[in-house]
Amino acid sequence: MSEALLLEVDGAVATLTINRPEARNPLGHDGDGELFAKAADRINADRGIRAVILTGAGKAFSAGGDLKAMRERAGSFAGPGVAIRERYRTGIHRLVRALWGIEVPLIAAVNGPAIGLGNDVACLADTRIASDTAIFGATFLKIGLIPGDGGAWLLPKVIGMARASELLYTGDTIDAPTALSWGLVSKVVPGERLMDEAHALAQKITRQPPDVLRMTKRLLREGQSASFDMIMELSAAMQSLAHHTEDHAEAVNAFFEKRPGNFKGR
Repeated sequence: MSEALLLEVDGAVATLTINRPEARNPLGHDGDGELFAKAADRINADRGIRAVILTGAGKAFSAGGDLKAMRERAGSFAGPGVAIRERYRTGIHRLVRALWGIEVPLIAAVNGPAIGLGNDVACLADTRIASDTAIFGATFLKIGLIPGDGGAWLLPKVIGMARASELLYTGDTIDAPTALSWGLVSKVVPGERLMDEAHALAQKITRQPPDVLRMTKRLLREGQSASFDMIMELSAAMQSLAHHTEDHAEAVNAFFEKRPGNFKGR
């Protein structure tokens, strides 16, 4: 994996690290879409991976888009509007879709500022843990842009329409305790404990039967836009498959025998 995005696998947990610490981990460079797509494909293809942690190198999670490149109209922001639109679709949007498409639970370990695109990338995770030094902001309007990477859909689903509107319309940033009270993160911990907490949560997740874990994530994602009737039909179909897995039988036996289950994804 490129040095700009690190992928490490330790047992059943994969860690993705945005690795441009000298510039606070900006995203949207040429090739970023392909980098994230390849990482997501590797994760989805590895049935041994049951949880993913996403974090940033250094003191920031991600400061968002590269303002220097925007000012210079370079890289992804060069050329006429139609060219920029296509680069959004094949670059930034490909990055966003890749993270959204990870089939196992994704934990964002937000170690510092998560601004603009960085905030939206954090919102792609299933849950977020923040360092006490983290700050969050949807500051697109402050630089004369819209939330061009899906944030207008993502952020209201995480914190509600009123608070998402406030963040977007004002360009304000919020600290980690406020993010916790708003439901943007589930836990705030001292910075030196952040990765330990993220790994502890990931390890809890990895102890679940892997196939129904993936199916449950899919149901949760579909539930954000599908009708109740559609979710009921999907639930019946997936549940019928789950009943015929070896892991289901093992889970029931483990319950009665008062021991942890030994799940093999079969």
